[in-house]
Amino acid sequence: MIGYVTLGTNDLARAAKFYDAIAAEMGVGRMMDFDSFIAWGTWGGGAGIAATKPFDGKEASVGNGTMVAIEAKDSAQVHRLYDIAMAHGGSDEGAPGPRGEPDQNGKVFYAGYFRDPDGNKLNAFCMADA
Repeated sequence: MIGYVTLGTNDLARAAKFYDAIAAEMGVGRMMDFDSFIAWGTWGGGAGIAATKPFDGKEASVGNGTMVAIEAKDSAQVHRLYDIAMAHGGSDEGAPGPRGEPDQNGKVFYAGYFRDPDGNKLNAFCMADA
């Protein structure tokens, strides 16, 4: 249902370095690249992420309560994405680990939370064996 999520940035070059690294771990690259907007993902694939300078020319700001969740293939990739974020100017919002109780299939929500260099909140998550 969701094609892509757009996050505002005040420094597109900095955002590009951050999301290029995240996208590389996910096995995708840039699918659109303009002077004020870059989108990562694959056409016809899952939802992508885009960074953009606001169209109205004003400063980008972080949405309170807004978060983008990146689906990882396993808990090891959750850790890699979190580490990539930290190495590329991200900040910690919750180290990778299980959250909550296992479901009826013995799976637990496993996630690491971080912010991009502009302060947008993201997480990497999967359902892992408890």
